[in-house]
Amino acid sequence: MSETKKELLFSITRKDFRVDTFRSGGKGGQNQNKVESGVRITHLESGAVAESREERDQIRNKERAFQKLVNTPKFKAWHKIKTAFMLQGIQDGEAELERRVNEAMKPENLKIEGKDINGRWNKEALDKNER
Repeated sequence: MSETKKELLFSITRKDFRVDTFRSGGKGGQNQNKVESGVRITHLESGAVAESREERDQIRNKERAFQKLVNTPKFKAWHKIKTAFMLQGIQDGEAELERRVNEAMKPENLKIEGKDINGRWNKEALDKNER
């Protein structure tokens, strides 16, 4: 049996998230009106958001909100892209993505067509319409 060596690509810490607390309606009677037990967590880089207000105490709601956040489609998509860039040795994924988009949008990489008088798409029709 061969063991696979694992390598840390990147880490996420508390500074990567914004944690907001609020008074939550729900279980707890008068406690819900006095204590900020509801928690909303936002992952700043991906924009993924999750909240929990089910529990009576803030710590358990933080745990639940975090679990919900890491399971959101938005966070999973961000994580997949971040991991792919890190595996390629690209530290600044946003700058690399911007560079790739700009390269793809160069005029020589685009095919632009227009409709002719018969309703067919072709490049010549666009050239005539621009004149």
